[in-house]
Amino acid sequence: MRVLFTSDSQRVGQKSGPSAGTGHSWSFFCWHRNMGNLLKVLTCTDLEQEPNFFLDFENAQPTDAEREVWEQVDLVLKDARGILDELQAYKGAGQEIREAIQNPSDEALQEAAWEAVVHLVGKLKKFYQFSQRLEAALHSLLGALTSETYDDPTQHLEREQALAKQFAEILHFTLRFDELKMTNPAIQNDFSYYRRTLSRMRINNTPAEGENEVNNEMANRISLFYADATPMLKTLSDSTTKFVSENKNLPIENTTDCLSTMASVCKVMLETPEYRSRFTSEETVSFCLRVMVGVIILYDYVHPVGAFSKSSKIDMKGCIKVLRDQPPNSVEGLLNALRYTTKHLNDESTNKTIKSMLQQQ
Repeated sequence: MRVLFTSDSQRVGQKSGPSAGTGHSWSFFCWHRNMGNLLKVLTCTDLEQEPNFFLDFENAQPTDAEREVWEQVDLVLKDARGILDELQAYKGAGQEIREAIQNPSDEALQEAAWEAVVHLVGKLKKFYQFSQRLEAALHSLLGALTSETYDDPTQHLEREQALAKQFAEILHFTLRFDELKMTNPAIQNDFSYYRRTLSRMRINNTPAEGENEVNNEMANRISLFYADATPMLKTLSDSTTKFVSENKNLPIENTTDCLSTMASVCKVMLETPEYRSRFTSEETVSFCLRVMVGVIILYDYVHPVGAFSKSSKIDMKGCIKVLRDQPPNSVEGLLNALRYTTKHLNDESTNKTIKSMLQQQ
């Protein structure tokens, strides 16, 4: 995969790498090799030299080395669009539930509400089970993108662009899923009614056809999943944290640097006209913005002191400026995601300018 640099020392389209003039090409990259301890994760930052290349979100194809992981993840991503479509079309059983509650002695209305809710709970179970598949896919991608195959995360993203694209697609899906969930109170209302009704049926020894669909143990897990304001993001952040803890032989900065590099690449592509003009669709601009925000939030959960600290390797001021430079209506949801779903924004160590930039309406 060819990578574009804006350096005068390299022609546009020239392949980068150690053989492409180490002294010049790697001057763009601030990543410290073989950082083996937490102190360096907390203190190393050099934002003036960002990764500066075009990550082809539209056309990246897997190399032979990427193919095995790419095919595993592709099986999951093929179902992601359908999950979003189903969630977007989710209307809930609010009317049936209200009628059943208002007419407790009307068996026909009780039955109608139960049947409606059981059908919908099947969908909610499907969404929850997809989150588990997504978690496994993320583990596979992180394993590939943080391995010791290459010296730093920039090389990984540059040379494994198909996997980087899949990682971006997971982040894009996650933010979109959580946006839809947050604006649909019917999801939790339906599930609460299901659990209350099921409990009442058990007390009365009434056969419950829907119990086979979601047993009590599964119901507890699903309830915890939807109780979170951003359930898919929580799944991803927990999964990434778990990945770090399970791979103790892998320095933590392999993971955090992968995330910060992805954020930087998205920012640079969005603010650099030569790169942005290569997008063939405005949808790719929206995709890139969503991925940038998603990876910032993920970094904020996984990095010990988060994305907003002075030691963060993400240029938060630059990222917020990129968002502010878009048409306001198109990015308000993303700005809200940074305001309300990050972990460290309200820490005392967060730069006041960054807080002010996010608070502006």
